[in-house]
Amino acid sequence: MDAEGWLEDTRNSYDTVAVSYADQMRDALAGEPYVRGILALFADLVSSAGGGPVADVGCGPGLVTGHLNELGVDAFGIDLSPAMIEVARRERPGLRFEVGSMTDLTLGDASLAGLLAWFTLIHIPDHEVPSIFAQFRRVLRPGSPLLLGFYVGDGSRLKTQGYGGHPMKVHVHRRPPERVADWLRDAGFTIEAQMLLDPDDRFPVAVVFASLRP
Repeated sequence: MDAEGWLEDTRNSYDTVAVSYADQMRDALAGEPYVRGILALFADLVSSAGGGPVADVGCGPGLVTGHLNELGVDAFGIDLSPAMIEVARRERPGLRFEVGSMTDLTLGDASLAGLLAWFTLIHIPDHEVPSIFAQFRRVLRPGSPLLLGFYVGDGSRLKTQGYGGHPMKVHVHRRPPERVADWLRDAGFTIEAQMLLDPDDRFPVAVVFASLRP
């Protein structure tokens, strides 16, 4: 599938489920103490690096963006889906949210003090990931942290329904952490930490912290 095709499918799918997704995920962090701890560590790393604007790329309805702001991070959200951004702006009117794609970030070079891509790479085809990591490197300041969360595995499936039973058409990609780490290193990042959540689950979650050295 060409880039425009999968981007359009992803945008349309999340436009369709935006309200249901927001309703289902509204209290998701309350039951995820390890995820809250990971986000707190990310917030501390941003502060230790000097602070500044942080992009939550693929922010959806802004759940993580809002949580990071509660932790004192100057976080703003970017999402491919205009409907998701509409929900995020409505539910968190004091925060900044904008429509955009991680394939072509409209952000200045070295303009960010941190970047988070939490379960957003799961819809990105393998051949697009290296160029996206190059985008991340371009917009991050030296010394700033990058946080990724994604499903562990080696394969893809087509998701045709979700979040209230609405139709979707998105591929969900699972990847070995080592492959993602190699892509990051090739893009100029240093891997700082790597961990698994729910390792006994059918689809464990990988968390990777990386950085650009000053």
